[in-house]
Amino acid sequence: MKNIFTTNHTNFTFKIFLLFVLSVFLYPQNLQAQAGPITGGTGADALAAAEEFRFGVQAFNRFSYNESILSFERALSFRPGEPMILDWLGRAYYRSGFEETALRQWRAALDIYGRNSGAGMLLNSRIETVTNRRILLPVVNDGVRYVESGRFPGKIGDIVLYRQPTSVLPNNDGSIWVVAYGSNEIVRIDVNGIIRDRKRGPMYGFDRPFDITRGPDGRIYISEFRGGRVSILSANGDWLSYIGSRGLGQGQFIGPAHLTIDEDGYLYVVDYGNMRVSKFDPDGTFILSFGQRSSYFPGLLSPTGIAACEDRIYVADSVAAAIYMFDTNGTYLGRLAADGLRAPESLRFLSDGTLLVADNNRVLQIDVHSAIVRELALAGSAQVRITSVDMDKNGSLLTTNFSASEVTLMTRFDDMASGFFVQIRNIVTQHFPLVTVELTVEDRLRRPILGLDNNNFLLSENGLPVNNQSLIFAGYRHDGADISLLVERSDITAQMTGDLGAASRDISRVIREMNGGEIVSVISAAAQPRRENHTVSLENAVRGSPDSFSQRWRFDLGLRLAASDLLALSPKRSVVYIGSGNLGELAFEQYSLSEMASFLANNGIVFNAIIMGQGLIQPELDYLCRETGGRVMYLYRPRGIGELIKSTANTPSGLYSFTFESRLQTDFGRAFLPIEVEVYLMERSGRDNTGYFPPIE
Repeated sequence: MKNIFTTNHTNFTFKIFLLFVLSVFLYPQNLQAQAGPITGGTGADALAAAEEFRFGVQAFNRFSYNESILSFERALSFRPGEPMILDWLGRAYYRSGFEETALRQWRAALDIYGRNSGAGMLLNSRIETVTNRRILLPVVNDGVRYVESGRFPGKIGDIVLYRQPTSVLPNNDGSIWVVAYGSNEIVRIDVNGIIRDRKRGPMYGFDRPFDITRGPDGRIYISEFRGGRVSILSANGDWLSYIGSRGLGQGQFIGPAHLTIDEDGYLYVVDYGNMRVSKFDPDGTFILSFGQRSSYFPGLLSPTGIAACEDRIYVADSVAAAIYMFDTNGTYLGRLAADGLRAPESLRFLSDGTLLVADNNRVLQIDVHSAIVRELALAGSAQVRITSVDMDKNGSLLTTNFSASEVTLMTRFDDMASGFFVQIRNIVTQHFPLVTVELTVEDRLRRPILGLDNNNFLLSENGLPVNNQSLIFAGYRHDGADISLLVERSDITAQMTGDLGAASRDISRVIREMNGGEIVSVISAAAQPRRENHTVSLENAVRGSPDSFSQRWRFDLGLRLAASDLLALSPKRSVVYIGSGNLGELAFEQYSLSEMASFLANNGIVFNAIIMGQGLIQPELDYLCRETGGRVMYLYRPRGIGELIKSTANTPSGLYSFTFESRLQTDFGRAFLPIEVEVYLMERSGRDNTGYFPPIE
């Protein structure tokens, strides 16, 4: 395995050592704060505060946040103004979804710690991150530019790693496939710049591979420019079969280049030499061609990039400096009125529905509805040719520089400055001195950071690296999903029990098809929400009993209960609401919409909604889905609800679990033992510190 990542500072070990030295010599008061006066001192109040604090920490690590809040509040009643208790109380409120209350506790603790102390600096960073992301837009169209943060060079010294990259494809584990046109291969590179795999095609190899895309079933498609064909690969990159051949006829190519796949899985191939686009079904059967000159369309002169979204196909023409629009049947719909294009090439749609364009040496973002163009990044001089651009799973832009034979990473300028948001989620000590630590790594927009390994982390106790640190689990590698069903028990759904039964049967079928999918609970959102017994019959549990339906059904209490059932389970989990879409007058009687969204998002729970009937969807449902990464679907949509259920397993997760052997003295289990974690990737870093109690001896 060869590490090909380069930045201005490439020695990770040196950086971690430097951070360790700084933490010990510049911030010694941080270590003192972790020892804290809670576990010291004399008198009844000090002992009572210490005992309640212990209960609060232990409850927090069991995900019993309400219980931990009560314990920390009681501890504060004995030791008012104790910053460590305030810090932990803020953590518990944050996990419970009460972000404003959490911020008040943290600010009070900060005033006592002092902004220049080690504990104060870390706490201030957390406050700024949570405060800022409560007002920031969750997508890239907020005016922030991208700057270069690293490179994956094709050559280091005399060693050639790959030649002339033309396209990239992000993977769910944070790695990327790079199409190497010059060396006739695709290479998979992880987030640390290590080449993990190479694929060179069938027996006779690829013949100038150019572009790469992925189908809904995970299969990969690669265009071979000189070979005049498209290769179909498995999800792991193993060659399966060809589509098309060299020629002028229907289904044949002369220089197949850029690729895209629509929502139904149909493949569109830019046939550069024949100046047209050809459409195929997922298995390679030719459907139609379009883009030739006609009475209403001038014809493609130099077709380059292509992308599909909402039953429209967008095709770039580098000579005409234009992007044309077609429907999925090839009917010309007009020209995207985007001004200022020079030589558009690669096209990719982002998750927010905007179009990412490689245009000469620029990366552009285009709103296809308003045609507003924004320059996201500029790559070097005007002589640089960006052949493709895409966004990886960590929110960085990836550009292929064909002439320089390298892939460049670009990161939002604000993200470079703010670093990572690291949170120690819980600590398990039942096998002490073996300790298990779960933590999450996100950016300031709550996007999880994927693909990290043991070398990206440094865990320390009392300023010293822990013994035998080992990464035992990474959430992004988890294939399964845990799902809690939240069933509306209103007067409306009382008349829709047949639809409830149909929804349960569809969900049950999809769960059986999934690798590791599981229904963990069925919650009746009645006047008094309750758990249904679903182990015998999921359909009966979803249908419910007649006495459970009521005008006074409670969405917020039901959602809280459904989400609580998921807190201690797998890193990929979702509450799936099944109902009419009308949440009723008591929807947020006890917990507000923002509190529920924060509770879900802060605990990594996705909210999805299945709507029975054709009623209007309330904006509150859209908000919950948008804030947590979920979707709203109608039960009887043509493609069914299977993709919504399966999407939970594809949810990115920034959760990581470690074990280590503690070397600290436990005072027979009474000592509060500090722990700190530092995370580093490229030019960005983040850290968190907390503590735990070992078992009573």
